[in-house]
Amino acid sequence: MSARVPRFGSDILVDLLQGLGVEYAAFNPGASFRGLHDSLVNYGGDSSPRTILCTHEETSVALAHGYTKATGKPMVAAIHNVVGLQHAAMGIFNAWCDRVPIMLLGGSGPQDASLRRPWIEWIHTALVQGNFVRDFVKWDDQPVSVEGAIESILRGWRLMKSAPAAPVYIALDTTIQEQKMPEGLTLPSNLDRWTRQSSVQADPAGLDELAGWLAEAQRPVILADRVGRDPDAVAALQTLAELLNAPVVDLWARFNFAPRHRLDAGHVSADLIREADVVLALDVTDLYGALRTPDRNRRAQGYAVAAGAKVASISVNELLVRSWTADYQRPQPVDLNLVGETRLALPTLVALVRERLSAGWVDAAGVRAERAATLARTTAQQREVWEEQARESSGRSPLTTSFVSLALRDALDGHKWVLGNSDLRGWVRRLWDVREPTQWLGGAGGAGLGYGIGAALGVGLAYKNTNTMVVNIQPDGDLLYSTSALWTAAREQLPILTIMWNNRSYYNSEEHAIRIAQFRDRDVSRSGIGTRPEGPHVDFATVARGFDMQAEGPIETAEELIPALGRAVRAVAGGKPYLLDVVTEAR
Repeated sequence: MSARVPRFGSDILVDLLQGLGVEYAAFNPGASFRGLHDSLVNYGGDSSPRTILCTHEETSVALAHGYTKATGKPMVAAIHNVVGLQHAAMGIFNAWCDRVPIMLLGGSGPQDASLRRPWIEWIHTALVQGNFVRDFVKWDDQPVSVEGAIESILRGWRLMKSAPAAPVYIALDTTIQEQKMPEGLTLPSNLDRWTRQSSVQADPAGLDELAGWLAEAQRPVILADRVGRDPDAVAALQTLAELLNAPVVDLWARFNFAPRHRLDAGHVSADLIREADVVLALDVTDLYGALRTPDRNRRAQGYAVAAGAKVASISVNELLVRSWTADYQRPQPVDLNLVGETRLALPTLVALVRERLSAGWVDAAGVRAERAATLARTTAQQREVWEEQARESSGRSPLTTSFVSLALRDALDGHKWVLGNSDLRGWVRRLWDVREPTQWLGGAGGAGLGYGIGAALGVGLAYKNTNTMVVNIQPDGDLLYSTSALWTAAREQLPILTIMWNNRSYYNSEEHAIRIAQFRDRDVSRSGIGTRPEGPHVDFATVARGFDMQAEGPIETAEELIPALGRAVRAVAGGKPYLLDVVTEAR
C-alpha cells in the first residue's frame, strides 16, 4: 500500500481500490464523481487504478466486462449518477446475464437536500439510486459515510466475485467523496480477511452417485456451456471426456472444449442426446432448450432425451435468481441436480470415475470406444465438407461468412490471437483450430446491442504489449450503437483487429420478418423494409478514420479481401488498432 496520506474521502477509496488490486477505472466523466476522479488522477497519480476515458457509459461497462473475462480480474466502471446509470443499464444487464463481476461505482448527488446545487443536483439525485438496476446486479448500496463506503466496497468485492459472479453497484454520495478525511480513519490492515470467500463444492454423495452412472454408461454425453470461465475446469472436462470416451457438446457461451478434439460433438448433438443413456450438463444456462430440437422459429420442439436415460446437472445457476427478467430460463426436470462450481466438482468427479474404471467396476469401455471412433471419423469428414464449402464460395460477392472466416483464419496463421465477440454464425468454430479457453471469450450474455466494440476494448487493454492481437468480428448493427468506442481504441492504441461483419442489415430482425411473412403467406421480398440501414450505406472505414484509426474498405470480393487482411494483420501485429470493412451476404 502507498505511503501517501489521504486528505479526502475519495482519497482513501482510491487507496482501497489499489489495495484490492484494481488496475483500471473506465468512465465517461461526470460531475457526480468529480471527487473520485480528482483522487484517481491527482492523489493516485492516475496509476493503479489508471483512468480509461470512454465516450459512453455503456462502453465503459462493456470495456470492464471484456477486461474481466480476459483476465479474471474485476475492474471498476464509474458511472455518473442518474443519467449515466440509465446509459449504462444495457451494459450492466449484459454483464449480469453473462455472470461477470464488475465493480460499478456510481456518483450521486447529496442525499442531504440542503447541500444540493440548484436544479442539476436535484434532477440528478435519486432515492435510492440502485433501484434502477437492482433487478440485474448482485447487490447495491448507497452508503452515507466514508466508513460505510469502505465497508460497502469490501462487501461488494466479496459478493461480486463469489459464484455465481455478477456486477455490484455502489452509489457514492458527493459529500462522501469530497469531505475531509474523518480523524483516525484507516483501512483494514488485511483486506484479504474481508474479501475471501470459499468456493461452492457439489454434494459429495451426489458426485459419488454420478460417477457410478458415468462409469457404467454405454452412451454418455456431456453438455458444457460456461465451464470455460476457469481454465482448470476445461482441463478437467477434457480428462473426464477422454476417460469415458464421452462426446462433448460445447454450447459455446465460453470455450469449453476444443472444436478439433476427437470427442467434439457439436455438429451431431441432437442425435447423440437422443441415443444417450446418461446426459451430464455442466454450467448449462438453458438446459430445457439444450435438450430439445428447435424448429425454424427457434422454439424448443420435442424432447431429445430417450426414455429411461438419466440426466444430471452441475452448476451454481440457482444460487442467483431474480424475478424481473427470466434469464433463469425454463425449468428442466433432472435426475440429479448438483449445486456447485464445476472447477471444483470436475476434478473430484474425474478421480471418482477413474477409481471405478481402474477397479473394473463396470465394463462398457468397448462400446464407448467404438462410438468415439465413429464420431471422430464423421467429424473429420464433416470438417472437410465445411472447408470445401467455404473455399467454393470464394467467387461470390458480397462475400460469404464462411469464406471470410476461412480467409481470416489463414491471415492470422503464425500470430497469437484472442476472439472476444462474434464467431460468424459458427464458422469460426467449424474452421478454426481453437485450442485454449483464452482464445474464445463468448458473447454479450444479454444479447444487448453495443457490446462488441466495448468488450473488445477491455480485451485489448488486457492484451496490450503482449504480442497478441484481439480479433473483433463486429456486426454492423451492433457498432452503430456505439461507434464512438473506436475513439478509445485509437487513444489507447489497443491491438484490436476489427473485422466489420457488414451485411447491411439488422439481420436478426430481418429473419423474423421473413418467417412471419412466410407464415402469413405474404411478400418475403419486403422483409428488409425497416431493418436495412441502406440508402446511404454506412462507410465504416471513413467513420474509423474520423477517430484517427487506420481503416480500409468496403471490401466485397476475395481478390480484395486477402491482401487487405494481410495489411490489417501487419498493422495490428505492430500494436495499432485497425478496422477492415467487409461486406457479406445477409446469412
